[in-house]
Amino acid sequence: MLNRGVALMVFALVAGAAQPAAAQQTINLNLGYFAVRGEDARVEDDVLNENLNFFAFDVSDFNTGSIGGEWLVPLGGYVEAGAGIGFTRRTVPSVYSEFVDRTDGSEIEQDLRLRTVPMALTFRVLPLGQASGVQPYLGGGLGVIAWRYSETGEFIDPQSVIFREQYVASGSATGPVALGGIRFGGDSVAAGFEVRYQSADAELGTRFSSSDLPDPRIDLGGWTYQVNVGFRFGR
Repeated sequence: MLNRGVALMVFALVAGAAQPAAAQQTINLNLGYFAVRGEDARVEDDVLNENLNFFAFDVSDFNTGSIGGEWLVPLGGYVEAGAGIGFTRRTVPSVYSEFVDRTDGSEIEQDLRLRTVPMALTFRVLPLGQASGVQPYLGGGLGVIAWRYSETGEFIDPQSVIFREQYVASGSATGPVALGGIRFGGDSVAAGFEVRYQSADAELGTRFSSSDLPDPRIDLGGWTYQVNVGFRFGR
């Protein structure tokens, strides 16, 4: 069913590009800020929430800048289809909150890193039409997030021995995307602001499992607030 939905969106996007458009196509470049889902909203068995039990950091430390691009194709005068890609990466330093190295009193340090490459196929509705100079819109679609999460540094084993290690997991996860924004359109350039929400989570595997967390996951959901600059063509 999921593959069929992706195929239908791709078909609609290509079909729209092949038909006479009521407005110009747009290539958007965007720059923004990605805010991960908060501690109280994250998926069950999330590794970041689990790590809060013994590492000193905040989930909001993973909030970071984002960059991306999107191709928008008109499907009639009031609907657009889009295909886009983005990028975020954040490294968060942490230490054990209740333990130090007993040999010299130094902190036991780790780096937690999350990288995401969100890709999305979306549709949006423009109530005032694509010919309007001011174009508010709402939309949604399907997102696929390529991700990589790692923990690198010093750790404590059950016998209280400090050791160095790197734990890494990567993969892709699929989930819904919702968006809304406003665009100010010109003949060749458009600009605007958009808020986008993505929801997805993924299994981390046995490298991150423990007796307290037998099925560890990473929550990839969150909000992106971005400004867009679009270059218009095709009419």
